[in-house]
Amino acid sequence: MSPFSKILIANRGEIACRVMRTCREMGIATVAVFSEADRNAKHVKMADEAVFIGPPASAQSYLVMDKIIAAAKETGAQAIHPGYGFLSENAQFARRLKEEGITLIGPSPESMEIMGDKIKAKKAVKAFDIPLVPGTDYAIASYEEALSKGREIGFPILIKASAGGGGKGMRVVWKEDEFAEALQRAQSEARSAFGDDSVFLEKYIAESKHIEVQVLCDNHGNYLHLFERECTIQRRHQKVIEEAPSSVLTPAERAEIGAHAVNVARACDYSGAGTVEFIYDPADRSYYFLEMNTRLQVEHPVTEMISGVDLVRQQILVAQGEALPFTQDDLKINGHALEVRVYAEDPANNFLPDIGRLIEYRIPEGEGIRVDDGFERGMDIPVYYDPMIAKMVVHAADRDQAIEKTLDAIDNYIIGGIETTLRFCKFAIDHEAFRDTSFTTKFVEKYFTPDVLRTQGNTAMDEAAALSAGYFFRRATQPESPLPVGKSAWQIKRT
Repeated sequence: MSPFSKILIANRGEIACRVMRTCREMGIATVAVFSEADRNAKHVKMADEAVFIGPPASAQSYLVMDKIIAAAKETGAQAIHPGYGFLSENAQFARRLKEEGITLIGPSPESMEIMGDKIKAKKAVKAFDIPLVPGTDYAIASYEEALSKGREIGFPILIKASAGGGGKGMRVVWKEDEFAEALQRAQSEARSAFGDDSVFLEKYIAESKHIEVQVLCDNHGNYLHLFERECTIQRRHQKVIEEAPSSVLTPAERAEIGAHAVNVARACDYSGAGTVEFIYDPADRSYYFLEMNTRLQVEHPVTEMISGVDLVRQQILVAQGEALPFTQDDLKINGHALEVRVYAEDPANNFLPDIGRLIEYRIPEGEGIRVDDGFERGMDIPVYYDPMIAKMVVHAADRDQAIEKTLDAIDNYIIGGIETTLRFCKFAIDHEAFRDTSFTTKFVEKYFTPDVLRTQGNTAMDEAAALSAGYFFRRATQPESPLPVGKSAWQIKRT
């Protein structure tokens, strides 16, 4: 296959910009697609060409296959990079592209179908002796069967949607008398989110860690991993802070879990970059396969920082038919990396979205600091999409240095006009449980309350409130007045 000369990025925001950066380095022209809400977005300005695809709602724009394919044909793009979310794990889209003669920078539709259904995925990996969480590997047919299996597994148990993730269609059941309502709610939510109410049961490991392994595979029989990431600190079953490598794995465990991840990729004949997720029980150092994400992950930059490998570049080269240019033995871990997701959310209000205008926006800079974002000062955060503004990634020689550098970088990340998760991330990373690695996925429940944010200092918050109030007053009385310059909506100083 000839090298691509033009790639369409079927996404928006920071991931679209991130893919475009690598394309530019490779001398490949880029095409952006945009909805009405993104007409002035950063990724639209960054691309060589941009195609309008419809109203703000993703169901009428970014999720409409015909519009994406038409844009690729119109601009002559030979390949499409789906980023993550939207159509990135849609097997039907992958098939459509194949029929249209457009290359998907991603795995085959068959791989997506196997790993996109958690029950099929469990069955596929059994032949490779992958450790699985005790539970069912089939969809529950009735309440009676589910209850019987729940008793057999032992409470607490986890009810999970077969067709999706992101915490949707998921319920923890602590006691038998809670089971009927939890099952009904999980099935209803799964049906609404994925159009499929199939659920299965797993033993619930309450105090666990979330470990995932980055795999990279080509079409020449080469399978390898680029070590693991730990994504344990979450809210609503969604990640907020990630790091690489995990600080709890021994070298022997790292090699073992990496080998299991590679075999999961073999189980579905995988090609490209993917992530194999495991749940890790620190009580007995056991771990179990959860699922495989057949796309680039949000947190891929921490892997790039410690491995020196540009994963988007490798995705593109593999899609062009090239073999991986390195082997497992060539890969080494260099230092430690931390990533914080900067969401337009208010941690003091149950992490609810806080949509508005970025009246001030300045990113931290320095050696080992990387910010992947999709916004600029003066832009509005749309209500129609995921509220993530950016990802800030920090790399240092070891974990302790990475923690200190991240805390300093957060202090210098200036955002005005909205609340963000930066305050929470600072609290979490500076917490004793994070520093000593004893934290689990229960971190928010065990340690976080809105009150803890007040200890970070109120002076900057008062200044921020004055800045924002002044801005909105001027907008009301002087519509053409320029954006203010000054302090952030919060600029926390460490004590």
